[in-house]
Amino acid sequence: MVREDGKRNFALRESDDESSVFSGNTPRQAALKAARRLEPGSSEDAADRTELRLREKGTDKVHIYDGWAWEETAPDDKPDWMPEDITEANVSKKGIEHLEE
Repeated sequence: MVREDGKRNFALRESDDESSVFSGNTPRQAALKAARRLEPGSSEDAADRTELRLREKGTDKVHIYDGWAWEETAPDDKPDWMPEDITEANVSKKGIEHLEE
């Protein structure tokens, strides 16, 4: 279901449990938010890929992504509140499933 601001809600599915909800204009935007919570690797190539299953609230669609996260040094022009090391993330879409409930 689309909110007034155009964002949609996506529930992270782990087995049949929906533990967290991420919002975004697109499923990829929500998947990137979920991927940033993964355990970061030392570099993008060394990061472990994890399957992320996001159900779009109000529909039977489950968007499936591979997600991974890694740590990088913050840019030189970072604000004072930002830590020295930040977590970056990326996702790759695998497909969509439809629930039969």
